Amino acid sequence: MSRLFGTDGVRGIANHDLTPELAYSLGFAGAHVLTEKTHHKPTIIVGEDTRVSCGMLGSALIAGITCAGADVLYVGVIPTPGVAWLTRRHRADAGIMISASHNSFEYNGIKFFSEGGLKLPDETEDAIEALIYDSAFDERERLIGEKIGRLIRYEQGAEEYREHLQSIAGLDLTGMKLVVDCANGASHAIAPKLFKDLGAQVIAIGVSPDGYNINRECGSTQVEKLSAIVREHNADIGLAFDGDADRLIAVDDRGDICNGDVMLAILASDLDRRGEFTNKVIVATIMSNLGLEHMASAAGYELIRTQVGDRYVLERMLADGYVLGGEQSGHIILLKDSTTGDGILTAIRLLGAIRNEGKGVHLSDMRKIMTTLPQIIVNAYVPDELKQLTMNHRTLKEAIEESEKFLGSDGRIVVRPSGTEPVIRVMIEGVDQVKINDLAHELRDVIETVCSMLGEE
Repeated sequence: MSRLFGTDGVRGIANHDLTPELAYSLGFAGAHVLTEKTHHKPTIIVGEDTRVSCGMLGSALIAGITCAGADVLYVGVIPTPGVAWLTRRHRADAGIMISASHNSFEYNGIKFFSEGGLKLPDETEDAIEALIYDSAFDERERLIGEKIGRLIRYEQGAEEYREHLQSIAGLDLTGMKLVVDCANGASHAIAPKLFKDLGAQVIAIGVSPDGYNINRECGSTQVEKLSAIVREHNADIGLAFDGDADRLIAVDDRGDICNGDVMLAILASDLDRRGEFTNKVIVATIMSNLGLEHMASAAGYELIRTQVGDRYVLERMLADGYVLGGEQSGHIILLKDSTTGDGILTAIRLLGAIRNEGKGVHLSDMRKIMTTLPQIIVNAYVPDELKQLTMNHRTLKEAIEESEKFLGSDGRIVVRPSGTEPVIRVMIEGVDQVKINDLAHELRDVIETVCSMLGEE
């Protein structure tokens, strides 16, 4: 049986993999594990993005939480980092977000936060999962009367979070023209207003959610439309959030993409110049480009890599007191400001870095701090139940070894199962784009062939 929790909570196709029954169990077991040491009636913050399935799954999740005796402070549609912040702000016992981030609308997910607004360590997730699969757990005597938890609707939660971001921004964007893509997701009601209130001229797209169009041809994974609008309107920058706004991909004034690696380089330099880059360490993942490593070395910084997942980045940051970390995908953690990846906050700090460089400086100028090496990422479809068997298959291991020998010291290869989608990702980088493209597609073919063989057994 595969692990229920992936790299970012529990995720799957709504009403197929992630059913109301499972959502109820996650709420029930999660409430028990996360509040077991409390000596008061616990409170759990619950938020969601704009997917049509959030109502179905949220109702079941809340039923499980209240059945376990915890109150729910329901804040409605809000970015994931908003749930983390409100959990700390209101001293709640836990926070839960219903979202599948960058995935299309048919997917959904459930993400947990501890009382401090931190994503859960593996051990805590394992404890929740163990309770779900414990046949005796659901047979415990049910709470009745005043011991049952209650649902409290807290509609001002998202606005509280927006006001918090504005209060810490310390930024005047007068004279800047921004194109803001909210992915028809959780940031649609607050991000454009925030940047307007900071003085910017804002062109907002992806702000008409209908339950089905979240991340559809918009957002941080599909920035073509954003790039075109930036060029068409001669804007200073484009900002693309994903469905739950915990990640950001920027587009510079020329319409070119600036991913998480580029933003980490810019933010590290800005923090250093302001004397706030304590330890001078960037925490990134195994997927970050070698160009970031080269930039860090040239600037006198250290780059530390973790496994993929912003929570692993955060764990390393917390363990050693580092202030900046993130992923190429746009999850950026600024630990002095937040306990989780926050796309809107990242945009604020990126815009601040540009402003700090002086009048007339654009993102296209600042991105030159880092030279990105050619890189390609391709996905091979592999069902979750076959991922580990495929990764351990001798044929794939031998193919990876041969590819590494062929590539030599001019690059590197990372092959890893996704924690959020039924795919195995192949990432290759090096000096020759044609060579790495060919190698990546050859490895993808090997993965799909191995998966097919295993599926027939």
